[in-house]
Amino acid sequence: MPTGPQIILTLKVLVTAVTALLAVALWAIATGRKKLHGRLNTAFFVLTLTTVVAFEALLRFGVNVKEAFTPEQRQALLVHLYFAVPSALLLLVMLPSGLRKYKRLHIACGAVFVVVWIGTFVTGVFFLPHAG
Repeated sequence: MPTGPQIILTLKVLVTAVTALLAVALWAIATGRKKLHGRLNTAFFVLTLTTVVAFEALLRFGVNVKEAFTPEQRQALLVHLYFAVPSALLLLVMLPSGLRKYKRLHIACGAVFVVVWIGTFVTGVFFLPHAG
């Protein structure tokens, strides 16, 4: 079973990877590559929600949270989840709105998503202590 620090380090790597994918998707739309943007967003959606579900399952059924994480790590994870959960929920609106070409809704949700995702990235990469 993975340790708390291993879980946090893995989470940092995954958040960084999908953020890079998001950056490329934003570059794609900014340069008029709508089809590439859609494909990248679909990959971002699948990877992000898979990570959220796997992480949640691991915390619920795989490790004893009080034993695996220090109080400081648990608090940092909670703050991170305050950003990650709304991000995941916004994805559930953004993907269908993009696929159905509801441009106004997609862009409005996208603007909110980028702000919330910045919080997800900052709290996930810089504030989560991965040292035991």
